[in-house]
Amino acid sequence: MKQRVKSFSLAVLAGLPVMGLSFVGTSHAADEAVFNEKQRAAIVQIVRNALKTDPSILSDAIQSIRQQASSQQEAHVKAAVRANWQALSTAPSYAVRGNPQGQVTVVEFLDPRCTYCRHMAPVVDQFLAKHTDVRLVEKVIPVLGDASLLDAQAIYAAAFQGQYDAMRRRLMEETAQPNMAHLRDVAKSLKLDVARFEKDMKGPAVMALLTANLGQAQSVGVQGTPTFLFGQAAVAPGALGMEQMEQFLEAARKG
Repeated sequence: MKQRVKSFSLAVLAGLPVMGLSFVGTSHAADEAVFNEKQRAAIVQIVRNALKTDPSILSDAIQSIRQQASSQQEAHVKAAVRANWQALSTAPSYAVRGNPQGQVTVVEFLDPRCTYCRHMAPVVDQFLAKHTDVRLVEKVIPVLGDASLLDAQAIYAAAFQGQYDAMRRRLMEETAQPNMAHLRDVAKSLKLDVARFEKDMKGPAVMALLTANLGQAQSVGVQGTPTFLFGQAAVAPGALGMEQMEQFLEAARKG
């Protein structure tokens, strides 16, 4: 009896059908037709008594509602990934790492100033070295303020002179706040044409790349960095360990 009451109470709290009847979306008139006032009062009392004798009913109901919401959100995000996959999986050749002809495409949204992205950098290197069938597409998105924007602009400006990876690695290893004087010094150390570098940083081509990346991130609901898309099979936000990355990779391989 206790289990039946618990199931009944959970269903009422979660708005699920009970005994062939639904408590969601019914009108007041429909309620009147099913239960009279005395019956409704009895149902409320049953639920109240059940909650008093077994408070876990409420926590179970809340967990059930959260799981339903999470499942719905996950389905929505995966649908968005499928709808936008062509753009998401495309990037200039300098922003594609691993095997350019790899059978599995992984997309990483990263901010060069993001601590978690920096923590992930060696893990991603190891992951690509171990899994030679992976094509990694990097999408730099400056979401942490002016310093992030400055670094992102520098990375793409350096890309136009063949130094995307070198600039990205250099800036992601530094802890000092970036400024133009320092970025000029970095550009010089990478043997860049500094005047061209500065011009490209503020130019329309770099801004178009950043705008496209941010738009793609928004289209699939990216809420922070890093966020990884393992093919169209899984969306994984946050810093991951190698084991987690390999589990997501296996899901992507299976499609």
